[in-house]
Amino acid sequence: MHIMEGFLPAKHCVCWGVASAPFVAWGLRTINKRIKENPEQRMLLGVATAFTFVLSALKMPSVTGSCSHPTGTGMGAILFGPAAMAPIGFVVLLFQALLLAHGGLTTLGANIFSMAIVGPFAAALIFKVSRTIKLPFGVCIFLAAALGDLLTYVTTSVQLALAFPDPAGGFTASFLKFASIFAVTQVPLAISEGLLTVVVFNALKRFNPAELQEMKVVSEQEVQA
Repeated sequence: MHIMEGFLPAKHCVCWGVASAPFVAWGLRTINKRIKENPEQRMLLGVATAFTFVLSALKMPSVTGSCSHPTGTGMGAILFGPAAMAPIGFVVLLFQALLLAHGGLTTLGANIFSMAIVGPFAAALIFKVSRTIKLPFGVCIFLAAALGDLLTYVTTSVQLALAFPDPAGGFTASFLKFASIFAVTQVPLAISEGLLTVVVFNALKRFNPAELQEMKVVSEQEVQA
């Protein structure tokens, strides 16, 4: 969901940047408070950041002016809350724009909003709801990661449709066009990301059970299962 440099009109770039900035600031405060209270979680935060960077760097060409890829933000959203992923996404997307030519600086705000705000908040909410209705732990993780990824691409489709409405059908026709083209690559990518995230959490549950319990991600009964 990296919209490339110079693809969006200037006013759209400014608006998405303004919309994303408060979330980045909020996330920084959240992370600082979390690490100050629990310094032992620094390593896990680094793992979540690396997971996001590596997965979101694996791109596939999609709609002209953008690309499809896993996001990796569901893992961090589950562990540290969705707000923490905004500054992490900012750093990841900035480095990718500068070093890998993924996305761009002018479209940074739009890419942050879709991948590092909407996706993580959706993933965290889906995980919470899934846990509330007592779905199996692995299913909760899968749904959160996969649907968080899909809602990221839906948001990017909205952004592109707002910038480039169809001459005949307007926003709706343009959104359907972008979303349907994205779906060809993004649906299988989202499923793959969901499965990979389950594998990672199973490993964390095996090797870091105390931390996951402290973070209220898993219960004692699930660790012992």
